Amino acid sequence: MATILVVDDELGIRALLSDILSDEGHSVELAENAAEARASRERARPDLVLLDIWMPDVDGVTLLKEWGSCNLLTMPVIMMSGHGTIDTAVEAIKFGAMAFLEKPITLQKLLRAVEQGLAKPASRPVATVTPLRPGERGDALAIDSQHGGLSGAQPTALGLQPEQSFELDRPLREARDAFEKAYFEFHLARENGSMTRVAEKTGLERTHLYRKLKQLGVDLSRGKKGAVA
Repeated sequence: MATILVVDDELGIRALLSDILSDEGHSVELAENAAEARASRERARPDLVLLDIWMPDVDGVTLLKEWGSCNLLTMPVIMMSGHGTIDTAVEAIKFGAMAFLEKPITLQKLLRAVEQGLAKPASRPVATVTPLRPGERGDALAIDSQHGGLSGAQPTALGLQPEQSFELDRPLREARDAFEKAYFEFHLARENGSMTRVAEKTGLERTHLYRKLKQLGVDLSRGKKGAVA
């Protein structure tokens, strides 16, 4: 099977995930901090990494960025956190994570995320930004979400594309809200309007997700035809 690196400063979490993944036939490497994670990644060359965000020395997002900047993000990375926010999840996905799991992690969500991660290509490029084509509005960047953990079938039915443009010459909150709205609309379209599947995909509790979508002004009636919520 696969070699999976589990990085978490909590002994109980490491032991639990190790037992579950070992029972599934995987080889498991364990690390309790960033230093051990670096060494394990170099030694074992894991096929997938489960990476906790909040660690005492170097946090998981910083380690993720480090691997990406050094071209070491050659395996899918799934972020984990018991105190995550939408901003943290979006940041992690932007820098190359393929998924975000909120603790306590259910067995079903863990195994599904691991299965999806191992089905991805080995190389996981860091999210990139490229200038708009000549003639398009300035002070904006085209964000390639396919390289930021948002890859998958294009929801063409609603005309939403995995590559979109955002104006950056605006207040941070407005720019962030615009990105988050596009992000959630993309996944709602991709999941045919299923709030349950979008909640699982984004790592948010369903009630929190619903409030967030209403706050952003996302049209919840779009894409609901045939959806299983």
